[in-house]
Amino acid sequence: MMPKDSEKMSRRTFITSGTTAALGFTAIHSFSNSKNEPLLETKPVKIKIEEVDSNFEREPLIKPYRFKGSGVSEIWQTVCYLKSDAGRTAIGLGTQGVLWSDSKVFFGHSENGGNAIMYAMSERAIQMLKGISFTSPVEVLDELLPEILAYGKKISGNPNMRKTFALNSLVCVDNALWKLYFDHNGFADFDAMIPKEYRPGLSHRHTKVASIPSFSVGTPVSEIKAAADKGYFIMKLKTGSSGTQQEMIKKDMDFLTDLHKAIGDYETPYTKNGKIPYYFDANGRYEHKDTLKRFLDHADKIKAFDQIAVLEEPFDEFNDAFVGNLGVRIAADESAHTAEDAAKRIEQGYKSIAVKAIAKTLSMTMKITQLAFEQNIPCFCADLTVNPILVDWNKSIAARLPPFPEMDLGLQETNGHQYYKNWDTMMGNHPMAQASWTQTRNGIYPIEKEFYEESAGIFKPSDHYVEMFQRIRR
Repeated sequence: MMPKDSEKMSRRTFITSGTTAALGFTAIHSFSNSKNEPLLETKPVKIKIEEVDSNFEREPLIKPYRFKGSGVSEIWQTVCYLKSDAGRTAIGLGTQGVLWSDSKVFFGHSENGGNAIMYAMSERAIQMLKGISFTSPVEVLDELLPEILAYGKKISGNPNMRKTFALNSLVCVDNALWKLYFDHNGFADFDAMIPKEYRPGLSHRHTKVASIPSFSVGTPVSEIKAAADKGYFIMKLKTGSSGTQQEMIKKDMDFLTDLHKAIGDYETPYTKNGKIPYYFDANGRYEHKDTLKRFLDHADKIKAFDQIAVLEEPFDEFNDAFVGNLGVRIAADESAHTAEDAAKRIEQGYKSIAVKAIAKTLSMTMKITQLAFEQNIPCFCADLTVNPILVDWNKSIAARLPPFPEMDLGLQETNGHQYYKNWDTMMGNHPMAQASWTQTRNGIYPIEKEFYEESAGIFKPSDHYVEMFQRIRR
């Protein structure tokens, strides 16, 4: 039985007389679809959700993925089913990142307990959708987020639960809403689906997207070198080692020394200076700016400083230190929960934002990418060790972002192939698993015309997930 506040929301209709004007649904010709046809705006269709359901799968990892002073051994894949009163259905996917989205929730429960809390929040949101009508997934997300966050705080016993945790729980729901929206409105492709106000930030058309593997804290440098030898030219390198701050900084500096000795002289055609770039992610482990300066001073000492392309999320979200004077590009990730939070980070000197349509919802990601575009802040796509279909949801963003500075291509982290025990099986669930853009070649995803015409295959049904809900209804 749904609590009274949810009953109230389930009766709410996400459409008002001013919605069409607010969303800017007027005829424009400044953008085109994959066939270079002008995108003409029409009034969006009103969609009523008649039936809902959910499920999840537990996917084991080959080895623990270590970061934030801990690690995860399996990752839950959430699945959301929506059916409209017109009889059309949509299945949305999500990947849970409990440790990434809120380490305090993770440490306050067992690994399975933390996952169960996030899944309960997804289920709550799905049930709240039953009976509602909407015209915009973005508006639905705006309505759901505060209520789901409040619910999460209650069931977790954590009154300070981070907004990113709630957003992560809503990815499968948001994913299904966009698919239903796409189907009901008869859009030709992903470009046509993007609301007018978010198109400027997603208007590029890359022919290449970098495939960025991720290496957890403690990974032997030999493994990173082996990846570079295979053609990966930019890799996500987790820092913020376990232990005290003194122990952490020593381990991080030693790691940087060994890394630079191993691959510092590697060359690549994808950067203007021809050198392999370093992408570090501390996941908020650094408590003080002075500690981060020690890491950067050490990089300068060993002549690695100029190769740091980006250093992601060194501090937690409550650290208000200005980072615009460190000489390197500092990126915000999990602390940039919403567009408002991202704006605050930009004021603090953050010069890049890691966006995650697969971790913070496509709806919120569109808001953030548009804000970043208007502020001339480059974005790139980071992973959450998601399944192959969600990799292409993320890639659909990465392929449309403006080029990253000093590189003429989009950037996307994708590490599922490194960590999932059943990756090949999961890959088989992708409706276009054999498409060229799903395969990494020398560190690059080739993005051809078909990628845009087929919308990366993300709107096609997956037999695996369709069967999951057919079994329930037999």
